[in-house]
Amino acid sequence: MGLHNRSLIEKADLALQDLITGGGYLQPEQSLKFMRLLIKQSKLLQMTTVRPMKAPKASVSQIKFGSRVLRRGAENVALTQAERSKPDFKIVELDAKLFKAEVHLDDEVLEDNIEAGDFRQTVMELLSEAIARDVEELVINGDVTSTDPFLSTLDGILKQSTSHVVDAAGGPMSKDLLDDLLRSLPSEYRSDKTALRFLCAVDSEQDYRSTLAERATAAGDRFLEESPPVMYSGVPLAPIPLWPENLGQAANRTSIVLTHPKNLVVGIWRQIRFETDRDISAGHLKIVATLRFDTKYVEENGAAKAIGIAAA
Repeated sequence: MGLHNRSLIEKADLALQDLITGGGYLQPEQSLKFMRLLIKQSKLLQMTTVRPMKAPKASVSQIKFGSRVLRRGAENVALTQAERSKPDFKIVELDAKLFKAEVHLDDEVLEDNIEAGDFRQTVMELLSEAIARDVEELVINGDVTSTDPFLSTLDGILKQSTSHVVDAAGGPMSKDLLDDLLRSLPSEYRSDKTALRFLCAVDSEQDYRSTLAERATAAGDRFLEESPPVMYSGVPLAPIPLWPENLGQAANRTSIVLTHPKNLVVGIWRQIRFETDRDISAGHLKIVATLRFDTKYVEENGAAKAIGIAAA
């Protein structure tokens, strides 16, 4: 490797040292910045609750009154003990799993970004884009029974949603299916339908958009000629690029999850680690990023799932 390229790698290595503290961990403000970049790169993470975790394990607490609290009262008479109300407490445990990513940057990338830009920012953006894609895939498709070592690390939102399931039995995306899915969600979670989302595959949203465009009306023409948001009964459809369309025995089925997106929490341990090494013979700078995260529903009862939908 020439002196120029060796100098580039040394400069890059020094630039990255500004990001990290003892043991290779990002400084606190850089860790939060990296999380913000992750969220920005992922359509799903932008909608969910992303929680920085102070430790690999954390608890998400929820307090609500699920039953009647008012009682018939009388002047100057306190309620009896039996008439008093207690809130319902629910705790969701996040157990962040360990993941690593290794990136090789060649001489051209180093030269372009050390001499004519902010190399640290470039590294953050490159890694956040790639990691955000993989985090989104696992949040959706994670399944501890999967034969894919990556996907088997934890259960994602499709696997975790079990309480309210509608089986389309190979049927297409339709208003009847969306209606069945909406009705399957307990009414207490439907008070503000505009806050809910039908999380689905990109082609599923396009299928339903096409059915709306087939109507011989001005509204149908609008869906044919323009690209307005697609909704059913006030609930927007939210197409997610990495949503699976290869489910089922024939690998030609997809699913939908109906929930409030903030009901999904993704916990990321704030101790994000960057380490670098020089590959002299290849002329590469190697960067290894290590992070931990987990995902859970705050209330699994507040999610409904449609399965067995014909994929386009």
